[in-house]
Amino acid sequence: MNHQHHPVSQHENHTGHNAPMHADHHLMMIADFRQRFYATLLLSIPILALSPMIQHWLGLQWHFTADRYILLALSTLVYLYGGWPFLKGWLDEMKGRNPGMMTLIGFAITAAFIYSAATVFGLAGMDFFWELATLILIMLLGHWIEMKSVAGASKELELLVKLMPDEAHLVDGKQIRDVKTDLLKEDHIILVRPGEKIAADGIVIEGKSTLNESMLTGESKPVQKREKDQVIAGAINGAGSLKIRVSHEAKDSYLSQVVRLVENAQHAKSKTQLLADTAAKWLTLIAIVAGIITFSTWYFLVGRDLAYAIERMVTVIVICCPHALGLAIPLVVARSTSLSAKNGLLIKNRTAFENARKINKVVFDKTGTLTLGKFEVTQIRPLEADFSEQQLLGYAAALEQHSEHPIASGILAKAVEQKIDIPKVANFHAITGSGIAAEVAGQSVQVVSPSYLHRNHISLPDNYQEKAVATTVFVLVNNRPKGYITLADSIRKESSRAIAILRNQGIESVLLTGDNRLIAQSVAEEVGINQYFAEVLPHQKLEKIKALQEEGAFVAMTGDGVNDAPALAQANIGIAIGSGSDIAAETADIVLVNSNPMDVTKMVLFGKATYRKMIQNLAWATGYNIVAMPLAAGVLAPLGILLSPAAGAVLMSLSTIVAAINASLLKVKG
Repeated sequence: MNHQHHPVSQHENHTGHNAPMHADHHLMMIADFRQRFYATLLLSIPILALSPMIQHWLGLQWHFTADRYILLALSTLVYLYGGWPFLKGWLDEMKGRNPGMMTLIGFAITAAFIYSAATVFGLAGMDFFWELATLILIMLLGHWIEMKSVAGASKELELLVKLMPDEAHLVDGKQIRDVKTDLLKEDHIILVRPGEKIAADGIVIEGKSTLNESMLTGESKPVQKREKDQVIAGAINGAGSLKIRVSHEAKDSYLSQVVRLVENAQHAKSKTQLLADTAAKWLTLIAIVAGIITFSTWYFLVGRDLAYAIERMVTVIVICCPHALGLAIPLVVARSTSLSAKNGLLIKNRTAFENARKINKVVFDKTGTLTLGKFEVTQIRPLEADFSEQQLLGYAAALEQHSEHPIASGILAKAVEQKIDIPKVANFHAITGSGIAAEVAGQSVQVVSPSYLHRNHISLPDNYQEKAVATTVFVLVNNRPKGYITLADSIRKESSRAIAILRNQGIESVLLTGDNRLIAQSVAEEVGINQYFAEVLPHQKLEKIKALQEEGAFVAMTGDGVNDAPALAQANIGIAIGSGSDIAAETADIVLVNSNPMDVTKMVLFGKATYRKMIQNLAWATGYNIVAMPLAAGVLAPLGILLSPAAGAVLMSLSTIVAAINASLLKVKG
């Protein structure tokens, strides 16, 4: 993977400060530009007052002994102090044999200064010290404003970093003491009080509460946590108090992994960025050549004086600085990767993310993506008048609380939801391949499959019809069917909406599942998918993806990142879904923290929006130069339209600020 400077550090390269990027350093940089701007502003006032050109425009004449030398001294201060970031940047670019924006600005202000200094000693005509001062002043202001914009583009990443609390309450025997979060080790026990942030990833060993994980996973609803549940560092605790066993050190926490992932994505160059870099290099070369041609034309061909020819050259070089072009993509990258992380979309491959606009088929794995991946009770049907729904569910839950089967979880969850009193059981045992049995209130109770009734010649009720898409268990009391409970892996309520949004974008959805054809057909029909593949084994998923690609499809594959790894690698864009706190899905290009299919549509729409912003910024940065360069060269001078170096600097700075504002308007929708 190629690496680039982060947009902020890329800018620092421009300004000759190659220190590593972090918030404090960046704030110092902003403060430095602010200080240089105000100092240059103060020095510029007497420079303007002493300038013969300004005096001529105002119809004034202020002359005193050595006034020209004072003007030179003040201008030298402005050139050396105000212009220092640009001069140092020029030197660094020359050392690195990578001429860019700082080369252009450094060359322009040096040409203006040397020429003006020569006029003091009678070696040339009229000086333009005032233009040098205003040019440096506006360049400093432009950089100061733009650096603040860059800081804004990366502030979401800083917010993620700040989510981790500095201290944790370590439970040490009977004592509780505050320690630095960095010192927490695996198996430490920490206490989290109401309203505090979770200091480390871990397992709840005592207490229950609700956690706000929205800044980590994008999930807006508070999440219920009780004993044995996993918690993520950075989540905000609700009203309960929790004791948590730490599962790993801070540097390996989910939040730390997310921050690393975001930083890597921001540093990684995509094809769009490489295009912008190439364009910026060409623009630097064009600016230097255009400056020389402009000077030569006005001085040698048209026969204007040296001051005029140098002024035109300086304006062309300043206005053509490829700054907006250089920052067009990094500003969007910084904002998009940080915003994505806040919304539970973790980008590992920038090019894949920007290629979201090409997707025309999304392949969905069924279980846990379009469905919840857990059995839920859909029907409780008593068969005898003396046996109520509550009794039926209570007897089933009494037996199932001793079972590890997913069906047991579904029945117990329903019993808890309905606040059923679960009776005590005795002599619990499993019936191999058919169900479970025990004694409840002195009666023999069994929870069994329909096949058990067939084998034991127990007649099924007349109104019972087996459903292909559901699982049914019968409750027998003393070998007599008292009722049945139907469970199904429920379809997520968001699935149909997600499929409809993709369809509106011209993207077709495909269902891929290992389940039987009837279940696949039922789910596909319910969520609005036309194409499905059923009874597909994990190793066959890759073949299905290949087949779709051979038909000309640009395929995004969603899967859990473990048994779907080959298919995720084969797909044009691999999306690992529902990874929760485990974001090490190596083969995926994008990791979606939640198992919500709406996040797939969110990712596709956001990928398209991000690419659109990049193209808008590139179009603006190149289009502005196409218009501004001829004006700076003086093409419309016969009509009295002429840009001064200061006006050129204003336009150049504005073009960068427009690109920064455009990047900041990027939003995650869906």
